[in-house]
Amino acid sequence: MPNPAYARLIAHWKNASLLGSTASVLGWDQEVLMPPKGVAHRADQLAMLAGEVHTRMTDPRIGGWLAACEADATLQEDATCATQVREIRRAFDRATKLPAALVAEFSQTTSLAKAAWGEAKGKKDFRLFAPHLEKIVALSREQAKCLGWAKGGEAWDALADTYEPGMTAAQVAGVLDPLRAQLVPLIQKVAGAKRPTDRFLKARFDRAAQMAANRDIITALGFDLQAGRLDLSGHPFCSGVGAGDVRLTTRLADDNFPDALGSTIHEAGHGMYEQGLPAEHWGLPAGEAAGLIVHESQSRLWENQVARSAAFAKWCWPTLAKHFGEGLKPYAPRDLFEGNNLWEPSFIRVESDEATYHLHILARFRLERAMLSGDLQVADLPQAWNAQYQDLLGLTPPNDAEGCMQDIHWAMGALGYFPTYTLGTMLAAQLWEAMARDLGPLDARVAGGDFAPMLAWLRDKVHRHGQAGYGDATALRATGSPLSAEPLMRHLRARAAEVYGV
Repeated sequence: MPNPAYARLIAHWKNASLLGSTASVLGWDQEVLMPPKGVAHRADQLAMLAGEVHTRMTDPRIGGWLAACEADATLQEDATCATQVREIRRAFDRATKLPAALVAEFSQTTSLAKAAWGEAKGKKDFRLFAPHLEKIVALSREQAKCLGWAKGGEAWDALADTYEPGMTAAQVAGVLDPLRAQLVPLIQKVAGAKRPTDRFLKARFDRAAQMAANRDIITALGFDLQAGRLDLSGHPFCSGVGAGDVRLTTRLADDNFPDALGSTIHEAGHGMYEQGLPAEHWGLPAGEAAGLIVHESQSRLWENQVARSAAFAKWCWPTLAKHFGEGLKPYAPRDLFEGNNLWEPSFIRVESDEATYHLHILARFRLERAMLSGDLQVADLPQAWNAQYQDLLGLTPPNDAEGCMQDIHWAMGALGYFPTYTLGTMLAAQLWEAMARDLGPLDARVAGGDFAPMLAWLRDKVHRHGQAGYGDATALRATGSPLSAEPLMRHLRARAAEVYGV
C-alpha cells in the first residue's frame, strides 16, 4: 500500500500548483491582452494569488508528511518518488523562510513594475522606472536575507538559487571571465575578416505574413499549436501554464525579420521543453523543468545550433517564399544565413550574435551583483550600464531603451537569472555534440526538415526526466561529461570559419 503521507503530500502540492497556474494565465494576459488601465487591479489579483499559493506551500502539515516520506526507505528507492520528496523538501524549506506578506508585496510590486517598465522603455526614460526598480532591489535584499547564503557567499547567491539550485556568483564569475578571455580574441579575429552581407536584415515584410511564417516554422520544428499559442508582447516569453497549455510570445518589426524568427524559435525551444515534460506529473517536481540552465539550453539549441545554420536557411526558404511572395525574390538562403551570423557588437542582447551575446550577459551579471550589494545605486544604473558596455563591447547606448531598459527581467524581479543564458548556451552546444554522435550528421537532418528524431532525442535525454537533476546532472546524463565551455567554443570557432573563413 502506498505511503499515505506521500499521497497526501502529492495531492496537496498539486493543488497549490493548480492555483499558481491561474496566476500564470493572468500574467500572460497582462503582457498580451490586458488594457493599460487594468494594471492596478491585476497587481492586486496577482498579489492575492501569490499569498494564497505561498500559504499552501508553507502549510505546517507538509513538514510532517515530508518527514514520514524521508523515513520510508522503500519510497526512497523509487526514483520518481525520491525526486518528488527531495524537491518538495527544497521548495518547502525555501518557502517557509519567506514571510507571506513579503511574497505578496513582491508580487504586487513586480506587477506594477512591468507596466512602468513598458511605459519607461517607450519614452526612453529610465527615471519613470527607477522607483519601481529601487523597491524591487530592496525587496530582493529582504528575500535574500530570509533565504540566507553560504559562508563566503553573497546575497546574489540566495536569489540565483531560485533559478538554478546551487548556482553562486563565484561559480558564475569563474565561468564568465575565462569565457570572455577565449571569446575576445575570436571576436577580434572576425572583426578583421570580410564582413558578411546584412541585406536580409533590412528587408521589409508584412507583419501578418511574418507571424504566419513563424507559426509554420515552429510547427515544423515540433511545437504543438494545439497545445499552445503564439502571440505578440513587448518582450518575447514562454509561459507553461499547464499540461496542454504552453503560451509563447514574440515581437515583430516591419524590417529585421531574422530577429523575429530567432526570438520565436528561442521561445518555441522553451515551449517544446514544457510540452515534453511528463504530463502525468504536472505540478510536481517530476513534471517540472530542471532549472533555468536546462531550460535555456533547449531554447538556445534551437535558436543557435539549428536556426542560425546554413542548412536551416535552405530548409525554411520555401516556407518564407509562401508567405512573403515577390518580396523574397531579391534574396537567397545565403542572405538569411549570413545575416543571422553577422558578428559585431550591438546594443541589444536579444539581437546580438552568438559570440558577443555572452558579453551582454557578463554586463548584467556585474550590475545586478553591484545593485544587490549596495555598491551601485539604482539611480546610477544608466551610467553604470553605459560604462560596462563601453568596457565590454566598445559601445555607448544612445538612450535608456537601448541601454538599461531593454530587458524586462529586473521588472519581473528576476535578479540572478541572466547567467543561466550563457550556462544554458554551453549546455546546448554540449547536447548538440552528443546528439550528433547518436543520430549522425545533423545538418543533413535540418536541411531536410527531419526534426522529429532530434526532438525525440531531447525528449528522451532531457525532457522526460523532470527535476531528476539540474544543469550538471543533465549534462552528465545526456552527454557523459560535466558541463563545459569547450563544446561552445568549438561551435563558435566552426561558425567563424564557415562564415568568415577565419
